[in-house]
Amino acid sequence: MVRRIGMEPITSEDLEQAEDVEIVEEKEHWNAYKLKDGSEIRLKLIVTGIKRLTTKWQPDGNPVYLVNSQNVMRLEHIPKNLKAKPKTSTFEPV
Repeated sequence: MVRRIGMEPITSEDLEQAEDVEIVEEKEHWNAYKLKDGSEIRLKLIVTGIKRLTTKWQPDGNPVYLVNSQNVMRLEHIPKNLKAKPKTSTFEPV
């Protein structure tokens, strides 16, 4: 016997009935990471849309939100020994 913990799987019908939720304020911060190889990178999660299910709720009664997002990465510092020689552009200026 399998015992489920949590909520039921989300179906295509659940997604069809989900409501778009407008974002009225946003604060997107960069997360900074220093790597063992000496590199420093920054990452940011950018939310592109949010939906709330109207057919299912979490076990504690809270609504279920679905978030569409993109990750953005910025290289802050790369040690010289990790860099390759830049390639020459093959495009002619306009």
